[in-house]
Amino acid sequence: MTITLEDLRPAEGATGKSKRVGRGRSSGHGKTSCRGHNGEGQRSGRTAKRGFEGGQMPAYRRLPKLKGFELVNPRNYAEINVGRLNDLKIEEISLASLKEIRKAHPSCDGLRILGNGEIKKAITVKADYVSPSAKAKIEAAGGKVELV
Repeated sequence: MTITLEDLRPAEGATGKSKRVGRGRSSGHGKTSCRGHNGEGQRSGRTAKRGFEGGQMPAYRRLPKLKGFELVNPRNYAEINVGRLNDLKIEEISLASLKEIRKAHPSCDGLRILGNGEIKKAITVKADYVSPSAKAKIEAAGGKVELV
């Protein structure tokens, strides 16, 4: 069976009668032609600005404002101060070594060394971030800083 142009028909319910407005009261679309009474919406060439709700306080002003944004994949850093490094019994400090001795949480995926406190022994530090004051203190004590 071949389909020809004569066989093509719109799908069931796809077409309907057009609304004939302004054709008397009994049509249900008479007098104001479904446009309501007066105002901008009744005039031809209506151009209400985007978000306008007829003078009512618009939704974008009624709803509370949400501040900032949330990172999709935030980094979870283990932070340790220079003063705490004295207490550790290891010479090379990295995220793996801190996890090994249970000084960093297993979910951490980065290490930051901060400059609070004093350091007395020479150590090697491998971290994602070392504050300038912490770097100065570690190097003054004879240690070494490597950024991972």
